[in-house]
Amino acid sequence: MVLGTSSGAGKSLMTAALCRVLRRRGEQPLPFKGQNMSNNAWVDASGGEMAYSQALQAWAAGLEPRCAMNPVLLKPQGDSTSEVIHLGRSVGTARAEHYYRDWFRPGWTAIRQGLRELQAGHPNGRLVLEGAGSPVEVNLQARDLTNLRLAQFLRARCLLVADIERGGVFAQLVGTLALLSPVQRPLIRGLLINRFRGRRELFDSGRQWLAQHTGIPVLGVMPWLEELFPPEDSLDLLERRGRKPQADLQITVLKLPSLSNFSDLDPLEAEPSVQLRWQKPEEPLGQPDAVILPGSKQTLRDLAAMQRHGWQEQLRAYVHSGGQVFGLCGGLQMLGQELHDPEALEGSGPGAGLGLLPLRTSYGHGKALRQRQSPALWPPGPPLELQGFELHRGHTTCMAAAHPLADEAGLGWWQPVGLQGGTVAGTYLHGVFDAGPWRRRWLNLLRHRRGLAPLSEHHPNHAEQRDALLDRLADAFEAHVDLTPLLSS
Repeated sequence: MVLGTSSGAGKSLMTAALCRVLRRRGEQPLPFKGQNMSNNAWVDASGGEMAYSQALQAWAAGLEPRCAMNPVLLKPQGDSTSEVIHLGRSVGTARAEHYYRDWFRPGWTAIRQGLRELQAGHPNGRLVLEGAGSPVEVNLQARDLTNLRLAQFLRARCLLVADIERGGVFAQLVGTLALLSPVQRPLIRGLLINRFRGRRELFDSGRQWLAQHTGIPVLGVMPWLEELFPPEDSLDLLERRGRKPQADLQITVLKLPSLSNFSDLDPLEAEPSVQLRWQKPEEPLGQPDAVILPGSKQTLRDLAAMQRHGWQEQLRAYVHSGGQVFGLCGGLQMLGQELHDPEALEGSGPGAGLGLLPLRTSYGHGKALRQRQSPALWPPGPPLELQGFELHRGHTTCMAAAHPLADEAGLGWWQPVGLQGGTVAGTYLHGVFDAGPWRRRWLNLLRHRRGLAPLSEHHPNHAEQRDALLDRLADAFEAHVDLTPLLSS
């Protein structure tokens, strides 16, 4: 089990690295996180919701993602409430102050069922567990679902990860260990220092001090890795400040208050010629090469924030001057004309959208949860295949002449706007940018407007780039971490 001294310490990526290393050694790792809190989700082949970080770990392990790998998913939706997902299905809404009172027992039942399903499908596999946040939140330990309760239940050998980039790494580790009970402390078999910059031998005395004062060996010091790995949660978007000197295009992504499924943008982050700018609604739009409205957990609430800060007028002026706008899922809904939500399932807000596409969306309690595959009809050119998944509330219909984005009905629409070559498009298909040839064709539309040479459309899908990235992560993990104390009985 990979535990962390705090949220964002690197648990998700270290778990993914461990899965890939074990796979290389001929084992079948089984990634599992009992409870996750995230709006960055994936839909598995059965139509079940799970956290994207566990999907990433599944790919690292050479497995198809399954919601049993993340049996409890909490999706924050503001006002101290979260949607509760058990084994891929929405089962209700919880307020923070009542969560452990109302949802502890059902959550523990879902976790045990997820474990049974995962182990039944792979009886010779090795569970690789990820904790959540800190394992020693003393006010919550009695109702802990996914850290030490699970570690004790499975007698897991634990690796405790601390992020040295945040500072105070000695206090992080010593303080966490000091708050463990005498029964829990023997579970910790090793410490891991993550995101170390500079020469690692400069930390040798620190390793010795930690081993001497805690009695637990430091199994490794992971270096700061330059590659852009998927963030663990939306807070990590704040750290995405890298600049690409060779970037030809600047694409603005609106950082919505209830941003969800931001992993849709990872393939664009990985494009050397593209600089993404994550922009808050209160910041002026400017003149980027394109604007992306990403997914939202509370579409109407985020739409209200956009309109409050004048984005409706800014986007209209931008498109009529030749700008390119693309909406993803909730972003697609916002681009429409009407949004009907009588039961406030998507937060309170206006019934009128941005009016840039002739769409009407009506919300109900059911969700669209399924993987989809379809030939693309836009941008124009030889046929290209798209694949991804739908994950949304609401049924959208086109009220006037707008062109379908894909051959499969209802996946998306586009239309030209104004006389300067502006275009508004959007899709329900999460993962649309994963398709390398389609992504390059869309980028070439933007490049053509700038008079730039087109990029080759013979480009691998992002899944291949992601797999290569996981290999490099595992290479670094094997080079800098001694797994012997974790893998030995």
